[in-house]
Amino acid sequence: MRLSGIVLVFLVLGHFTIVHLIDTGVDRVDFAFVSGRWASPFWQAYDGAMLVLGLMHGTNGMRVVVEDYVRASRIPFYKGLLYVSAFAMLVLGLLIIITFDPTRGFSTVLRG
Repeated sequence: MRLSGIVLVFLVLGHFTIVHLIDTGVDRVDFAFVSGRWASPFWQAYDGAMLVLGLMHGTNGMRVVVEDYVRASRIPFYKGLLYVSAFAMLVLGLLIIITFDPTRGFSTVLRG
């Protein structure tokens, strides 16, 4: 939790600086900006790391909240729901990042 939090601070601050502060800021963020970034394996790995670490960090934090505030008999249900939803978001997010084709304008696996 501490290690992912430290790494996330640098990843998120770097992301925030690049996307929101440099040049004209958010005004330049459009499809061309994102597809240009995701054409590079570095930015795919950067965004993928941010996704994985952020999801792991948030899921672990929610696990602690569930264990602290949910009645003991319902903990397995809510933790199962948490893990299934986190896994689904992780798979979908990584699938989009990895299979995105900037020349086509969409993911080669998830069309639409």
